Amino acid sequence: MAVEKMTKLKASTDDFSGDIQVNDNLPTRKELDKVADLPVLDLNGKPHTFKSLYTPSNKNERSRTLIIFIRHFFCGNCQEYLRSLSSSLPPSALTALNPPTKIVVIGCGQPDLIPMYVRETECTYPIYADPSKQLYARLGMTRTLSLGSKSPQYMQYSLPSAVVRAIYQGLRAGRDAFRGGDYFQVGGEFVFEHNPPSSSFSDDDGKAPTTPTTVSWCHRMKNTRDHAEVPEIRRRLGLDGARPPLRKTFTSGIRRSSSQLKRNLSERRRSWAAGGSSSVSRSRDRADKSSPEGSMMEKVKEVTREEEEERGKEGRMDLAEVPAAPAAAATVAVA
Repeated sequence: MAVEKMTKLKASTDDFSGDIQVNDNLPTRKELDKVADLPVLDLNGKPHTFKSLYTPSNKNERSRTLIIFIRHFFCGNCQEYLRSLSSSLPPSALTALNPPTKIVVIGCGQPDLIPMYVRETECTYPIYADPSKQLYARLGMTRTLSLGSKSPQYMQYSLPSAVVRAIYQGLRAGRDAFRGGDYFQVGGEFVFEHNPPSSSFSDDDGKAPTTPTTVSWCHRMKNTRDHAEVPEIRRRLGLDGARPPLRKTFTSGIRRSSSQLKRNLSERRRSWAAGGSSSVSRSRDRADKSSPEGSMMEKVKEVTREEEEERGKEGRMDLAEVPAAPAAAATVAVA
């Protein structure tokens, strides 16, 4: 019995080592029919059918929905992914596409954590929760804790920064940190295409499907950072493959503040250097006046001025002697 338990434990550990071998096969319409009525929860805990996320209100119009399955609500990698995606693909740009497109996010945590998640990510897309993880399982997504071998492009924070942010969020959340979802669960991205019912469809067995919706592209994560890159998402939606713009991050704010501080210090040094010489001169003058030699100098200058006034009265003032007199008197006083 103990050997059997150890064997099961070893097998479960092996399942979470390295990248998971999953495929990106498209779900069939039959498989989509099976998940169409599964519930997802909004931030108030109200259930909605999964198909309501990708079915337009006017069923006679074409539409496209990118559904992103994230990990738990405290995953720093997924949070950074949504920040990058939101900055590159705002909803206004998506609705202008042909067909009109929207992005929906689904997490595996409790729905009452969605407001916190929106604040942390500044996500501009609607977010739902699937705590049961039925959608994850039936759409072929799996579980792993592997980080993968390379850092993705969408990460504008370093890995240590992302880890620190996630830990801080968890500590701040308290007991809610254990309600964010399965830490092993990874997600993926699925593009749902809705076509008008007037179009002709045939399922794998030749029968008409119950929903006029297909998945035109999908990507399943192989590790905890393996979301489809933003340029790939843009290309799949018919846009260019531009990378997301650089965002204002915590570390970039520190760099900007540091640069500004250096500039301020340089300016202060220059002002101190410019005003320092005059300040030193004034302080030296005050020091000279307060010292014995300074007092003697003041007396010599006073005597010299009196002598010059007398010479001026007598009409015998020699202009060449005016600057020489203080210098000679100073030399005597110092000696």
